[in-house]
Amino acid sequence: MASDKIKNILKTLPNSPGVYQHLDKEGKIIYIGKAKDLKKRVSSYFTKKHDSAKTYLLVKKIEDLKIIVTETEFDALLLENNLIKEYQPRYNIQLKDDKTYPWICIKKERFPRIFSTRILAKDGSEYFGPYASVKVMRTVLELIRQLYHIRTCKLTLSHENVSQQKFRICLEYHIGKCLGPCEDRQNEEDYLLDVAAARNLIKGNLNAVKIMLQKQMAALAENLEFEEAQKLKEKIELVEKYQAKSTVVHPTITNVDVFSVLNDAEYAYVNYLKIIDGAVLQSHTVELKKKLDETPEEILEMSIPEIRTLFQSTSKELYLSHGIATNFPELKMVVPQKGDKRHLVELSLKNAKYFRLEKLKHEQIVDPDRHANRIMAQMKLDLRLQEEPRHIECFDNSNIQGTNPVAACVVFKNGKPSKSDYRHFNIKTVVGPDDFASMEEAVHRRYRRLLDEEKPLPQLIVIDGGKGQLSSALKALETLGLRGKIAILGIAKRLEEIYFPNDPYPLYLDKRSETLKVIQRLRDEAHRFGITHHRKQRSNSTFKSELDEIKGIGPATVKELLRKFKSVKKVKSANLNDLESVIGIDKARKIYNHFKSNS
Repeated sequence: MASDKIKNILKTLPNSPGVYQHLDKEGKIIYIGKAKDLKKRVSSYFTKKHDSAKTYLLVKKIEDLKIIVTETEFDALLLENNLIKEYQPRYNIQLKDDKTYPWICIKKERFPRIFSTRILAKDGSEYFGPYASVKVMRTVLELIRQLYHIRTCKLTLSHENVSQQKFRICLEYHIGKCLGPCEDRQNEEDYLLDVAAARNLIKGNLNAVKIMLQKQMAALAENLEFEEAQKLKEKIELVEKYQAKSTVVHPTITNVDVFSVLNDAEYAYVNYLKIIDGAVLQSHTVELKKKLDETPEEILEMSIPEIRTLFQSTSKELYLSHGIATNFPELKMVVPQKGDKRHLVELSLKNAKYFRLEKLKHEQIVDPDRHANRIMAQMKLDLRLQEEPRHIECFDNSNIQGTNPVAACVVFKNGKPSKSDYRHFNIKTVVGPDDFASMEEAVHRRYRRLLDEEKPLPQLIVIDGGKGQLSSALKALETLGLRGKIAILGIAKRLEEIYFPNDPYPLYLDKRSETLKVIQRLRDEAHRFGITHHRKQRSNSTFKSELDEIKGIGPATVKELLRKFKSVKKVKSANLNDLESVIGIDKARKIYNHFKSNS
């Protein structure tokens, strides 16, 4: 409930775009947001019911409000970004990246060098990047070295130093990689032409580079300088080869930024692709920890200005995985549905998924607790549960034509098998192959015992089977007064459909989702455990029918025979002397005569 102070502030808020700041009792900013209509947006915090526990806690802590009115919603977005960076409020999602990526620098100096660096010095030099892939950056630098004569030395080539002949040409000159500006063998004007061409290459303007080389090649050929023309032809082929490696769409798609967002329970992953002349020049993914269950649209809206600034993007067209509400001045934003444009968005999403998968694999190794927490949070979200399923139990039936019906119950804790808690049930009340009745008996016996022994109940029950098995399990829970107190679902094998009570339509999870993988592991483990026990029961049944029915032969004798002969079949084929050497003449005759009379 809003305090009187908050209520008075809400009455005076304008219906204008701007930024609002929530403050706690100590006057500290705990959340910063932007709004198209400040009055409507800010009032909604105190008038709406909040499903998210995080939002509910935020509202409880708000003791004061501050606003900044802006001209447009876009201005509000930029201001929001700047304020979040400055104050880093507790409840705001933040673009954080602890990696220092390399850049390509064109140094501000006479005869500029071109090299990689991780330090951005404010010395007037040009910086291009950052490069998320060092391999890509090195490929660009290597291509520049093959195409142009750019020096690699760190000499200060001032007019005075060169005129005083302070330097001598090095190996780079002799192998044709440098034209010797240190000894004034190359003038600055020609050198800067190479730098300008290299700049185009770094920016990804490969067509411009090819056109320039083709013009130079044509001029040399016209002057009958065929050897030099051939060298330029080889350079053009190098550029085309480099371009071919990167081209993923029609080359008419030029100067485009692609943004996609992938969400899970706790984190979001935003991928950025920079496209020039149909080639992917940059790919960069950032991980964001969500604070207030932000939507993909909100995450994307906040990330775009930040990432474009980081990569110094000047593209006027954006392809997005989700539509956003804010209009960015002079930018065309589309959510493609098909064709090459959609292919680019899907490529961006693929990069985000790959980044997330690698992050999870690494996390599973170095921080298994965090990995388990993430999976539990994701399962709660995917399966619409009230609490995280830290303790899950899964049931499966096993029988062959109604013989030796058994059921298995396996237990997972924090997403991992807890084998000491596994249980199997020999079905006692069901005659014939009735999976539904067998399931009901197993579930009832399991939770009757847990209740009697006052042991903790699971947060989730998984039933191997569709609607029929799920209904049977529900009957058992209802009898015990547990229906509605434990979440329960069924998984059907054919299409991996997830069924919930009272819902006629199944849930289909992404085949690669961690939630589905955990459920599949549960199902497969229950099946394995049940089959193992069922085979043991059938084996025991076989022994009993063949040996234990012989009058005068007890379990100890049967055990001794099987230890010696290994199987009932070999006992049958044994001669009297062999049997006598193991169990004595009287019992040997009984067994020998029994099998002889039945042969």
